[in-house]
Amino acid sequence: MTGLEELVSILSVDRIEQGTFRGRQPLEKPHRVFGGQVIAQSIAAAYRTVEARTLHSLQCYFVRAGNSSLPIDFHVEALRDGKSFSVRRVLASQAGEAIFSLHCSFHEGEGGAEHQLAMPDVAPPERLPDRQQMVEKFQGRLPPVLERLLREDRPIEFRPVDLDSMVTRRMDGDGRYLWIRAKGALPDGLPLHQSILAYASDMSLIDVALHKHGRGLFDGSHQSASLDHVMWFHRPFRADEWLLYCQDSPSMAFSRGFTRGSIFSRSGALVASVSQEGLLRASRQPPAAGAH
Repeated sequence: MTGLEELVSILSVDRIEQGTFRGRQPLEKPHRVFGGQVIAQSIAAAYRTVEARTLHSLQCYFVRAGNSSLPIDFHVEALRDGKSFSVRRVLASQAGEAIFSLHCSFHEGEGGAEHQLAMPDVAPPERLPDRQQMVEKFQGRLPPVLERLLREDRPIEFRPVDLDSMVTRRMDGDGRYLWIRAKGALPDGLPLHQSILAYASDMSLIDVALHKHGRGLFDGSHQSASLDHVMWFHRPFRADEWLLYCQDSPSMAFSRGFTRGSIFSRSGALVASVSQEGLLRASRQPPAAGAH
């Protein structure tokens, strides 16, 4: 089973009773549950309680670190089913303790005026190195954790527009740009594609706050944890086609980094927006060898 096939599999949450679903963990257990996984599984559970409406926004809080050796139960509460909108609250728990909460809203969709932010003009993904080429270019110079992640079969492929900044930790301008997509073809159906994009949106976003200070999540300089995550879905898209993830960090203070993201399709459509605040506490341990 590939990494993407496993991700799709664990997004098929199992109904264990009315309004309660159980999510399985990946076969390879990480140190702690990845936040994007819990977001994606919560979306999948909420969708199971809504008919003929599309998710357009979500706001969630990470209450405590999840245990990757235990299944996660998702309790979905229907807060409202109106003429055009449905609102759900999802509480994720393990062993009777809450680890995550999410509020999300679904909309039938309506016509009306449109406008959007313009997509930045950056190099296309075909002109950028893939993960194997990244490893070959920077072998021995990347933090060990990052190099291991690049070598693993991950469900999401990414290609940074400014590859050198991964090593130098210098960021030109105020933002960072990544091309992302699911690593393989996905079945049709917007709910799955939204879940996959929500999963991917939690990868690397909080890192941009440290990047502005010449540090990164994988160099051992800081302890990190996502505190909250907010996402809006504006237009239909496919998560198995290249999407440009534009990231910036307007603020970092009191060991909390605030970050934002805009996600565009190849055609230039703004398909989603993201914001996140994370704990970034300076570590007392020296940075890892090979970190810059």
